[in-house]
Amino acid sequence: MLKKKAAALIAALSTGVLLLQASFPAFADENCAHDPSRNVQTEGVGNPFNYGERNTPADASEAEIRAINHAMSVQEVKYALYKEIDEHWDLIKVRLGETDREKVYALFLGVGSRESTLGGNGDGADIETAQAQGFGVSSAHAYGTLQTAVTAFADCDPTFMPEDNVPEMFQYSLSPSTFYDAIISNHMGIRKILHFVEIGINQEGLEGYQVVRGALKGFNTGWCDYTGDNDGYYKNYPDEIIALAHWYYDEGHLYDNVFTWTGAQAADKYREGNPWDWWSDVKPSMAEVTVGGDTPALLMGDVNLDGVVNIADGVAMQNYLLGKEKFSKEQSERADVDGNDKINSFDFIVLLDKYITIG
Repeated sequence: MLKKKAAALIAALSTGVLLLQASFPAFADENCAHDPSRNVQTEGVGNPFNYGERNTPADASEAEIRAINHAMSVQEVKYALYKEIDEHWDLIKVRLGETDREKVYALFLGVGSRESTLGGNGDGADIETAQAQGFGVSSAHAYGTLQTAVTAFADCDPTFMPEDNVPEMFQYSLSPSTFYDAIISNHMGIRKILHFVEIGINQEGLEGYQVVRGALKGFNTGWCDYTGDNDGYYKNYPDEIIALAHWYYDEGHLYDNVFTWTGAQAADKYREGNPWDWWSDVKPSMAEVTVGGDTPALLMGDVNLDGVVNIADGVAMQNYLLGKEKFSKEQSERADVDGNDKINSFDFIVLLDKYITIG
């Protein structure tokens, strides 16, 4: 039976049947894509577009990768963000101090609108800036919905400030294949904001909403230090982001194809006074992230950290054993399914035998 499982997986891999991300057409209407009966606050939206850990095949050319990202609708761009937020929700809600998941969805829609208009310009997630000097040369070279800079990635220019302070999230190495993938770009953009959250709390002494405000300023400028309420850095970036986020949240545009943009008059009322007043009385924290007790929850075999154990984890494990993929600390803990503190072919066999069902 075990040999049959292994043979079935290898056959699926070799024939290209195994797709981590299918191509979906844009919805004809503006209804939410997820099951509306879901309790989003506790379950998230459930990944209705079936996004994997990548949006595109790892061996695709840069042009092919960008073409896939380019074809995404506004709604698909939104749900691609939610997929990454949901996957790391236990970490994000502690670091940002915000337990209302839809407010966090809105926050990242605000970032996407401030940076790239969420694909509403007809480019989907295929937005690139500061690339004139060549790939990865400029620290401002950025891509995707959140405009994630090359500085977020491991193995970028060593003169760039390292972002190695978010051990809970895997840090991809810089390459065209990772940099230009829309899902990886979202993952690394979220990770980059949490990088500045840690600095804001531990080095700058920021508290409350100022932690998120400072982290957004850092995302844009590289520095999250507090520089005064009237500083243009805040008005033009984090305060604009939270106003746009408030528009998405209050106007009911979290799940449809509707978008706004920087300076849009429709969001004027959300810019009045302190635009952060609608954000909860948050308490961002660097506390250890735990689920249901004092020990971080581990779903053994879930090596791609998407909350389920399936054939995609077999692919990730195979890629790791072939040297094509690196695992974070959490991934390594989940990959050691035979419990001998090593990750090798025996874990792959146990994963297939005990955790994965192949029809």
